[in-house]
Order: sequence, then structure tokens, then C-alpha cells
Amino acid sequence: MALVLPYTYIQCPCSDNSPPDLPQARQSQSSDERTFDPRDPRSNFSLYPLEYLLYCEDCQQIRCPRCVNEEVVTYYCPNCLFEVPSSNLRSEGNRCTRSCYQCPVCIGPLQVMEAPPDKDQSHLGADSSESHFALYCQYCNWTSTEIGIKFERPSGIYSQLSKINNGGDLKLTAKELKERRKENPDEPPPADSDVDTDLQFANLKSFYQSQLADTNAASGGMSALHDNVGFGSSAASLSRIMAMYTGHGHAHKRNGPSDVMREALSTDEGLKLADLDETAQIKKLHQEGWEATATVEQNLQQAEVQRFQDGLRPIPHLLRTKRSKRCSVCRHIISKPENKVTSTRFKIRLVAKSYIPTITIKPLNPTAGPIPITQRPQIQEERPLKPLRPHHYVITFKNPLFDGIKVTLATPNSTPGRFSSKVTILCPQFDIDANTDMWDDALKDDDKDKKRKGEESSGQPEAGKIWERGRNWVSIILEVVPASLRLDDQKDKSPLKEDEDILEIPMFVRMEWEPDSQQDVGGASAKERDAQEKRELAYWCVLGVGRISHD
Repeated sequence: MALVLPYTYIQCPCSDNSPPDLPQARQSQSSDERTFDPRDPRSNFSLYPLEYLLYCEDCQQIRCPRCVNEEVVTYYCPNCLFEVPSSNLRSEGNRCTRSCYQCPVCIGPLQVMEAPPDKDQSHLGADSSESHFALYCQYCNWTSTEIGIKFERPSGIYSQLSKINNGGDLKLTAKELKERRKENPDEPPPADSDVDTDLQFANLKSFYQSQLADTNAASGGMSALHDNVGFGSSAASLSRIMAMYTGHGHAHKRNGPSDVMREALSTDEGLKLADLDETAQIKKLHQEGWEATATVEQNLQQAEVQRFQDGLRPIPHLLRTKRSKRCSVCRHIISKPENKVTSTRFKIRLVAKSYIPTITIKPLNPTAGPIPITQRPQIQEERPLKPLRPHHYVITFKNPLFDGIKVTLATPNSTPGRFSSKVTILCPQFDIDANTDMWDDALKDDDKDKKRKGEESSGQPEAGKIWERGRNWVSIILEVVPASLRLDDQKDKSPLKEDEDILEIPMFVRMEWEPDSQQDVGGASAKERDAQEKRELAYWCVLGVGRISHD
């Protein structure tokens, strides 16, 4: 699973599938008797580091990314940090329209700069004061002049680029084509080479809309026949008569589009024939080589598939979102960022790290040497665990709550899996003090605190005693005896699977605490108030101790 050892993962309870028709008492009894296998294939989808988890105060349960519902708070461009209204997404799409572009070759940001004048400008007699602009990449030195695109002004790049084809020719839009048809109905349709993706989509959309309109008009049924006396003289009326027999005209039948709709037959209707002649592409590939071709990642960002890099167009920045998260059970918000794009703060952020103890594990007698200060940060790699020999680890629980908690631990005697290791927790029950201010703790009687620590720990691992205690943390000893990885004694003699030599220990954690009741209002008795205040939380976690030696 994880390469950094040791590690601690928390299991989210949303992966527990309990039948909803079972009684509550039976469900609680089955949950207490059920164990957790970290090597089960489903466990990979329920184990998370503590930093990835949230907490619902109403349900009093841990929430993972799978059991929360996300809602979009705002859309924004990551380049210009401009907030985009959600109403603009339907008309403008999910790309930034404020001249924010990425390089089609290296995905770097593009800048608008003045383009150098053409070499033949003086021979053509053009005005030397007229300047053009282009997009430049500061990383790979790609420019939009390589595909023949220049701009007349440095602002409004999105609108200018949407009207220009590669090479500098103007695009033929659906509006212009419609105006041509009005002026000259006999004009032949444009060539397939002049029809780009936008024009083809507009023609297809118009064609299918007309097909749906004709179908709905033809499925009017008998109610439409009563309005037309001379129904026998029109093709639409005949279609209505046929609709009576096919069932589309009855109220008891489905009033939807026809099952059979003809396809586009011309360029005006959205038909574009494939160009099967690839002689020019093959010749260009022989001349420029494989390096000039466009990759799959580059084509995924393009509206049209391009064979070569000289056909790639600048990519508008994809919009990002800020999202809030709700509990899928009670629908309460457990995470909500601020609406302001430049702000990284949260209005609501209920992280699990503020509600459940932080669990860390380290060897009692580390075998890895210290890391020099000049080479930090590095990870201390411990030696593999020797089989059939006891190893001791220190597990530290740190309480984030402002109330003292009582922790109860439980582990199986042997770990699940093909190679079962023996596990023993020397102190399965202990109390952790509240997370008070460190200065308040310093003002307490130090002698009493030292005496308490000296009575609980004798410097050697002992059953029923904690190892060390602090202001809001407690350390205990875990003893493991790794199993042998030899296949001679196993029924299943198949080779070792990936990370099967990692010793993973499932541990059930149960914590109880009594929150502060200063805000309670009412005349309830002390017994009832205590019963309401007492809270508990139980969950499974997995301790990745280390790798077992193959010797």
C-alpha cells in the first residue's frame, strides 16, 4: 500500500454494508463482532490518512471523500483569477474568455506581445505604423505566428481567435452561411475543407431541431385533425393520419419523437465526408519525422484532432471551481470555502484531525541511524523485521479535544491474511487529558505530575501500564511477533503478492468523553444531563509497522 513505513490509516464507516431491515440492537451486535481485514480488496477504498478525513458534528461520524456531496460555490479562471458567473457557462462554455491561453505544445502560459513586421511589408507598400500582435510562450518559444495567426489588437484575443483559422483565413460561421443562402439560394454548399467543427455542429443542431419539430407536428393525432378540414391535401395531414395508427397520437402512448429519423444528406445539414487521401500527410511525415507529430495529450486539448504540431491552436484556460461539502446523511455543511477567489480560507472546515486522536507509531529501539541536519528532510528506513522474534513499537495518541477522553483498543490475536503475525497491546485501556493551554499546564504542580509519571512507567514494557504521558498525549507499547514468509508450511504456495510482506495490524479504537455542558439550558436533572452529554466514537484503523524479512 504505502511505501513510507510506519504509517497509520483510518477506515471510514461508509464502507460497512449493513442490511437496513435489521433491528438496531442486532446491527450494533454485528458491528461489535465484525473484524476488519486490511488486505481485503474493498479496504483500499475505505482507508485514508487522517488529513484526508472530515467530521460531521450532527452525525458524530467520520466522513471521507466518498461519503460527502460536493456543491460548486464559484467558478474562476486559475490564470486571471476572474470569477465567472454560473449563467455564463451555458453560453460560453467551461473555458476562460478573457485572453487567458496555454501553449498547445508545453501547456505553459501564453503572453500577448507585438509581432515583428513581415519581411515583404515594405515591398507591398503597407503602412509601417500598423502593428500586429501574437501569442508567445516563454518556455518553449512557440508563437501563434507559426500557424499563421496574428491579431489586430492586444485585447479581446478570445473573440479574435474564434474568427480566424490556421493560416490567417477568416472562419465561415453559421450566421454568415445563412445570410448567403438568403441572398443567393442557388449558391452551392461550401467545400468540406471550409467546414470546421463549430460550423458542422451548428448545421447538425439546426438539422436535428427541424427534424424534431416535424416529428412533433406529425404526432399531433386526432386533436390536430379536427383543426384542419382539408387534411387530405397535405403531406403533414397524411402523417397525422399515420400517427393515429402507429399510436403516437393517443394520450395513452408516449408522446415523443419518432423512432426513425433520417440522417444528414448534405453539408448544409451537417454532413462532412472523411478525406481518405492521406498522401500529403505521409509525405510530410517522411520529411519532418515522428517528432513533428502531435501527441495524444496534445490532441485531448484540441477541438479537432491534428496530425502534426503545426496545426495545434492555443488552448483557453480551463475554469476551476471552489466546492463546499455536505454530509450525505444529514445534509449539513462540513466544509465551505470563502467565495472570494483569492482567499484560501474556509468559512466552515470540520476536519477529523480536530475531533479524533492523532495516532503515530515508531519503533521502541530504532535500527536506522540519525539523519544529518544538512541532509534533511529524509525518511529513516528501518531494517526488515526478523520473523518469529518479538518487536516493540511505541504508539502515541494525541488528544485534540478540550475534554479528557477514555480510549479502549482492541486487536485480533493474529493478523488476517496468509501469514498471520501475533499482536499484543500491553495497555489496551487508558485516559488522555484534555488539550489545555500549555501555560496552564506549566502552572500546575510539577512534582505531582512527575510522581504520577514515575509510578506509571518503570522504563521497561509492562502489561497494563502506559509507557509515557504528556499534557494531552499518551504513549503505549505494542508487541508484535512477525510470521515467517516461507511457503513450505503454507497451504497456498503461490508467490508473494505485491506488498504482502508488509505487517499491517487492524486496530479497533473506541473513545468516550463528556463535553462541556455550560451551554445547556433547562431544568433537566443531573442524571439526565450526564446521559445526554456522554459521547462515544468507534472506528477501525490500520497500523503499517514494517516489512518482514524474507530470510
